[in-house]
Amino acid sequence: MIKLIVNEGCNNFKSFLQNIEKYFTQNNQTIHKARNELKVIPYNNIETIVKSFKVPNILNKVIYTFFRDSKAKRSYEYSLKISKFVPKAIGYIEFHKNGLLNESYFVSEKFEYTYTIREALKKQLDKTDTQYDDIYKAFAEFTYHLHEDDIFHHDYSPGNILIKEVNGKFEFKIVDINRMSFNKLDETKRAQNFEKLWALDEILEVMSDQYTKLFKTSDNEEFKKQVLYFSNKNKKIKNFKKRLKGKPVTD
Repeated sequence: MIKLIVNEGCNNFKSFLQNIEKYFTQNNQTIHKARNELKVIPYNNIETIVKSFKVPNILNKVIYTFFRDSKAKRSYEYSLKISKFVPKAIGYIEFHKNGLLNESYFVSEKFEYTYTIREALKKQLDKTDTQYDDIYKAFAEFTYHLHEDDIFHHDYSPGNILIKEVNGKFEFKIVDINRMSFNKLDETKRAQNFEKLWALDEILEVMSDQYTKLFKTSDNEEFKKQVLYFSNKNKKIKNFKKRLKGKPVTD
């Protein structure tokens, strides 16, 4: 059994999705491969990003078939829900085998970004050059607008935040969005959402300072302290796990 959904206005991609296994196998433009794999695949003069999700184990096959939406479906539906913050969704397809979910793919238009925020965060904060300060401030404003729309990205990490720079202006898009929450966010949850950036304290201070210019907290200094607290807590936990595995730790 096949379940196929194509976004409104993207019906010319229906054949592409129906034959996605062939297109994916024949294409060698992999841009990420870990648990899931992403490839850039051109179709009808449009470059797409095709995300192939790992075939779930038997327990998750049952869960994703009968009790919970697949990651491909969630990625698609969340993209529609928060369309102004993500690359345009084209559609998704699920392949079922023996009555259970097997392979699944999510397809979106490629966003021509300049770099991810990881590159900007690797730069030391230079007090004599405001270039990176401008990026951090623009990102804080982007995050504020996400939060104002009741969006909490559970994997708000450097590789999932794309930046397009044009004439000194910055446009942001988020990806890998199958883990999202949609609720009113209090000050603590807003501060916590910066934790996975793995940014220097100085950078987080620039971000939180800009954020509090838009979001009126009960105590701006306390909000900044929370941002640093969650960031450093996350670093300690991740570094502890690295030590257990004998891997080098990072600041």
